[in-house]
Amino acid sequence: MLSEKDLQQIALRGISEEQLNAQLQQIEQGFPFLRLDAAASIGNGIVATDVEQRAELCREWDDYKAEGKSIVKFVPASGAASRMFKDMFAFLSAPYDAPTTDFEKTFFANIRKFAFREALCKKCQDNEGKHIRELLADESYKPIVANMLETKGLNYGFLPKGLLQFHEYEDGVRTAMEEHLVEAAQYAASDGKANVHFTVSHEHLALFQQMVNEKAESYGKKFGLQYNITFSEQKPSTDTVAANMDNTPFRNDDGSLLFRPGGHGALIENLNEIDADVVFIKNIDNVVPDRLKDETTEYKNVIAGLLVHLQKRVFDYLRLLDKGDLDRRKLDEILHFVESELFCRKADAANLSDDGLKAYLHKRLNRPMRVCGVVKNVGEPGGGPFLTYNQDGTVSLQILESSQIDKNNEEYVRMFNEGTHFNPVDLVCATKDYKGQPFNLKDYVDRQTGFISYKSKNGRELKALELPGLWNGAMSDWITVFVEVPLGTFNPVKTVNDLLRPQHQGKALH
Repeated sequence: MLSEKDLQQIALRGISEEQLNAQLQQIEQGFPFLRLDAAASIGNGIVATDVEQRAELCREWDDYKAEGKSIVKFVPASGAASRMFKDMFAFLSAPYDAPTTDFEKTFFANIRKFAFREALCKKCQDNEGKHIRELLADESYKPIVANMLETKGLNYGFLPKGLLQFHEYEDGVRTAMEEHLVEAAQYAASDGKANVHFTVSHEHLALFQQMVNEKAESYGKKFGLQYNITFSEQKPSTDTVAANMDNTPFRNDDGSLLFRPGGHGALIENLNEIDADVVFIKNIDNVVPDRLKDETTEYKNVIAGLLVHLQKRVFDYLRLLDKGDLDRRKLDEILHFVESELFCRKADAANLSDDGLKAYLHKRLNRPMRVCGVVKNVGEPGGGPFLTYNQDGTVSLQILESSQIDKNNEEYVRMFNEGTHFNPVDLVCATKDYKGQPFNLKDYVDRQTGFISYKSKNGRELKALELPGLWNGAMSDWITVFVEVPLGTFNPVKTVNDLLRPQHQGKALH
């Protein structure tokens, strides 16, 4: 039973009593597992391109940009970097003072290779009276780490990844955010403008804005364009209530309800407010230095070219369907396109009456579209591309996480484990219909694809409700096409030592 204080609390978040009760019911009931048809593979849901096809798709994208279309690069950037430094936080609190684990030894042995080393050295000089080199000589390792992680130093343990110095160049260093600005100039600029949108946490918004004020003008001059950089925050109304293990509302020590962020699926609300013809989506930490950007840029052009190529055909077919005087042969042609190029099938579609087939095709085609780059599976944790049954009986392409698969179904587990490709979060999206009107993206979310995770707070266990993921269930009812892209386009930074990989070394160090 909710008290008057509870009702006031949820009203301030923009959550209704009905929504809260529905969340608690979802936590109690759980979510159904998805029914799989097959893991997507080359020729069965994943498109592989050759040199000639890539060149043609790049030309299509260049032609589209020349029309002055509105293009936005959308970058989820709200996550703090604390997990990136988990091992170094552990070192700070460890009972030993010298690097002991392989991770710690690697960090200190290669400390001069980090792009942030000069900034860190200055903080060590300010706070410890010694440079990094002198502290290493004295075997004073923990002060170095403290100056990297803590507020007195670089504060990297509490900043978002987007504001960390990732790469070094002859003329200075760049943060992950700056690398996204450079990328935007290379494949997402149109009509002399580059629109970049970052989703950030409220506590870091001012820091992001400050960096934009400091950097955007110089990058604009460098690339001869004008940047339009915007920000949004995850809405409090997308937070979800936590529950006790008996499914009653979890309460804080002061008696208030505990709400938690609903995961990246909450960002469908932010994406829904982006007014653009085409939107690129890529995570904040998946960037490389300039010397490796050509491959990334080429394949961004490829997947964007395929998107606008397919969208043009979809729009042409929808306009034909609107005219209503199509013969069966034309309807079968459109059905073949839906099944063979958009990889969406319905067992009895070919047996529908003319009117029934028209209605089915119009509904399948008139929806948001995304083309997703996928890379060959090298054992990374995370989701992959699958052909999956939808609630309406159709089979279509989806990006699935392991939590959405019934672990008791041996065939499904085998499909997931033997999947040939992996989702690197490399999406390009079209969110307007054939009449130029924006889709309401919230209408295309499969609400039954969330999941329950188990957490704790102040030593008490709780159940947390995760919303359908942004590129999982939140885009479940979109038209989805997968394209194989090279592994070199996927270089995430999950730990600080990932910055030591050759792909993140911006220039040769002497």
